[in-house]
Amino acid sequence: MVSTVTSTTDPTATAAAMKKSLGMNKDDFMKLFIAQLQYQDPLKPQDASAMLDQLSQLSLVEQSYNSNTSLNSLLTAQNNSISLTAVSFIGKDVKANGNTATLDGSSSASLEFNLPSSAASAQITVTDSAGNTVKTAALGSLASGDRSFSWDGRDSSGVLLPAGSYTFAVTATSASGSAIKATTYTTGKIDGVDLSGSTPWLTIGSTSVALSDVISLGV
Repeated sequence: MVSTVTSTTDPTATAAAMKKSLGMNKDDFMKLFIAQLQYQDPLKPQDASAMLDQLSQLSLVEQSYNSNTSLNSLLTAQNNSISLTAVSFIGKDVKANGNTATLDGSSSASLEFNLPSSAASAQITVTDSAGNTVKTAALGSLASGDRSFSWDGRDSSGVLLPAGSYTFAVTATSASGSAIKATTYTTGKIDGVDLSGSTPWLTIGSTSVALSDVISLGV
């Protein structure tokens, strides 16, 4: 949460930025306004109400520009706060929307998913980074709710696969034979944060998840 926001209050800097953005600033406007007064026809002077309207328009433009500058400062402060929050997640267990699992080569990977209704039969399929199916496993009948499958990192032939990032999918059918759409999750312990883009990405080994996809965090 952002508690304070520092905005640009230097009049010189604001005028320069306004001129760069709009092509002119209030000083340029005042020069034109004074020139208009100097060269007006004495027999047909400018209407006073029209001149006041011009001044009010200048004031509105300047206020609008200053408000926009303050909003940009607020967004910058908010983005910095989000980045700092993301860094504080390092070392925590995360559950996020996704279907990626990280295999470290020494321990099993937990493939987590959710079933909206009970399934008479279900199967999980694991694929490597090239899209090749490396593991399929029958899960049998499952009740609705959050479920998980502990994958030992071996393929369907029992060969231990190299460490890396894998994806998985769950297919399930009800007792009537209709398909049930399972929701998959990416889980693991956060070991780093990528701040190079517009939104932070949390890294779990060789897997990355967007901060916006995070559902829950554990200790």
